[in-house]
Amino acid sequence: MKTLTTISDIKDFFKSNTTPIYFISATNFNLLGIDEWVNNFKYISHIDSYDGRHPNLFSPKEEVPHDEFTSIEDINNYLLQHPEVINYIKSNAINGDIGIALFLMFDEKTEQLANAIGLDVCFPSAQLRTFLDNKVNTNRIAEKAGVACVPNVLSPVTDYEHLRKVSEKLGDSLVVQTPFGDSGHTTFFISNEEEFNTYAEEILKEKEVKIMKRINCYGTAIEGCVTHHGTLVAPLMTELVGFKVLTPYKGGWCGNEIFGNAFNADIREKAKSYTQKFGDQLHKEGYKGYFELDFLIDKDNGEIYLGELNPRVSGVSSLTNHSKFGMMDVPMFLFHLLEWMNVTYTINVNELTDRWMKAENMDSWSQLVIKHTKKSLELATRVPESGIWEMKKNGNIQFKKMDAHRQSVKDDNEAFFLQITQKDDYLYEGADLGILVMRGRLMSDDFQLSERAKLWIKALRSQYRSDLIDISLLSEEDLIEASGFKLM
Repeated sequence: MKTLTTISDIKDFFKSNTTPIYFISATNFNLLGIDEWVNNFKYISHIDSYDGRHPNLFSPKEEVPHDEFTSIEDINNYLLQHPEVINYIKSNAINGDIGIALFLMFDEKTEQLANAIGLDVCFPSAQLRTFLDNKVNTNRIAEKAGVACVPNVLSPVTDYEHLRKVSEKLGDSLVVQTPFGDSGHTTFFISNEEEFNTYAEEILKEKEVKIMKRINCYGTAIEGCVTHHGTLVAPLMTELVGFKVLTPYKGGWCGNEIFGNAFNADIREKAKSYTQKFGDQLHKEGYKGYFELDFLIDKDNGEIYLGELNPRVSGVSSLTNHSKFGMMDVPMFLFHLLEWMNVTYTINVNELTDRWMKAENMDSWSQLVIKHTKKSLELATRVPESGIWEMKKNGNIQFKKMDAHRQSVKDDNEAFFLQITQKDDYLYEGADLGILVMRGRLMSDDFQLSERAKLWIKALRSQYRSDLIDISLLSEEDLIEASGFKLM
């Protein structure tokens, strides 16, 4: 095959792709819309958010016996063993080529199950991803790359007195993170012994935790792709964190915005530089392909610090891949595919990154991740469906049409909603209800929710109906199912 030397070559390559490619996960959210760019790209999802109406999504109809799911890895392992899924994959083979598999989350068992079917996993190994995903290891990689982190110490903790001793240079107000966990689940804000005791069990069981000085900061997100030509970088996004109307978790991620000039030029340039340095260090660690970094911007002094690494596609990937700069060229995820499909291509990484960073090449989009915030346990009896919703002048919303394309959102009065919680699902504290994507911003310049955002959240929640569950009446099996976990 000839070397791909232009963006047009890359577009043509994927439009005529003959290798079956599958994104296997709980939902298709993270790689939403990639099927529009890549021929033979299919989603295999545990949750069919579109009620059978998405042309490129397969979800098995019959549930087969399985252990209770405790993670997305469990869901993927279930799917890879499901007879309907295995038959679907094998029936789509082209000239004996079973295809390649993409995942949000996977483990060694996932790799084994995929290989048993004949699928190649197009991500770095689960072992390497787990190593990099460890927040303590991330911190050390950042140090090697020359990327600034919030003042911190890495240490085991034996009790509150020990915590204070090892962190005495960081001040009285601390943030403690355990090695694994996301969206605020394992980020603990501690300023006294009472707060420590609330989280002590989770902190003390770890061999090492990350203890940071608590700073007054904005959360941001940025994605990159490690290629053999260098590290591609997408624009820096704002991040919605900890809004009580969206999430029950104090440090919980609950959305993003992408728009030109979201930050001043110095911050944008430093974030780009840090991401390239970090990506180049990832390459030295044996990693290639897509990744995401969270940066924290200190409100008091304007400094930018690394928050954490997601060595994978992430919750912001659909914003990255389908903003204006991606539509003009190609979604950044296609470079991940080029690397893993061993395609010979050339690219000027700096030229492409600099073009994407220009404000005129960015349009404005936002997403809200909406969770069940009550401590109650309920059973959903009515849920809003996926597609385009329209807000009327009275603040109520109305379903307009089923659609899987966020680009179908025409103006500020419309939004794309992706359903996650379905009818007859349990609603528990932290359950993912769905994701709302719309044009424009949802926060003010000082990172507060806009009135528009509040109206949409209120209107969408009004579309749900549920019955309160008496926990004492549930069997042990039902209680395990109702405990739930994060899906994104």
